[in-house]
Amino acid sequence: MDIPPIYAPIYWLAGAALLWSGLHWFEHSCIYAPSREMIAHPGSYGFPYEELTLKALDGPLINAWYVPNKPDSPVILLCHGNGGNISSRLEKLAILRKAGASVLLFDYRGYGRSAGNPSEQGTYRDAEAAYGWLTRIKNTAPERIFFHGESLGVGVAVEMALRHKPAGLIAESGFTSIVDMAGMVFPYLPGRLLVRFNYDNLSKISRVACPVLVMHSPQDDIIPYAMGRRLFEAAPQPKSFFELKGDHNEGFLDAGSGYGEAIGRFLAYRS
Repeated sequence: MDIPPIYAPIYWLAGAALLWSGLHWFEHSCIYAPSREMIAHPGSYGFPYEELTLKALDGPLINAWYVPNKPDSPVILLCHGNGGNISSRLEKLAILRKAGASVLLFDYRGYGRSAGNPSEQGTYRDAEAAYGWLTRIKNTAPERIFFHGESLGVGVAVEMALRHKPAGLIAESGFTSIVDMAGMVFPYLPGRLLVRFNYDNLSKISRVACPVLVMHSPQDDIIPYAMGRRLFEAAPQPKSFFELKGDHNEGFLDAGSGYGEAIGRFLAYRS
């Protein structure tokens, strides 16, 4: 069927709107891959823990677990990656506790038992709710708190390290920015014009005022090792780099005992 010329602009606009909407849906689904299923809890590993319901500034209720260690231990606020939820981070939790840390794990909105839908600003607000609980309710001194981000969570941890002055920042398997990732995956599309989320870690990490530990694997199959090196190069002193082994999701396990030992040394630097 031929489209009358007078209606052609309307059809073109409708088509462009559908394409734009589809690209945004695709972007969101690539960045956030939450699971509602809780497969275990810290008690499954024999760890004592508090289950928390925190309220983000804009309203959503956020689920979190606080897993204590010694009374004066450093505290890691863990910002997890884009997939699963906190219940799929228990192997990492065990390593962090062995390294000497108490750990606060929280789920972004839309993940696990947390309400709402994820977004960049939403993940920042969720992390703020977790940090506020540590500092105001638990009375944890900021100089005992380490922000630890993995993958997508590096963006959240770096933002938090800019807003507050923690004991340290751990950037594990992180990317330089969403724009850079989009350019790598879709080199022929104008990524800077299409993406709504930034997580611009490269521009932010140079401005943090705390020690930095960057961890990345040369075999990372999702986020290039070169991005981890660029984050390390941009980070201020004092800083250190630990080379993981294996793919993106298992690098911390494939690195063996060296992973926990590197974190333990970093915690001891300021604790």
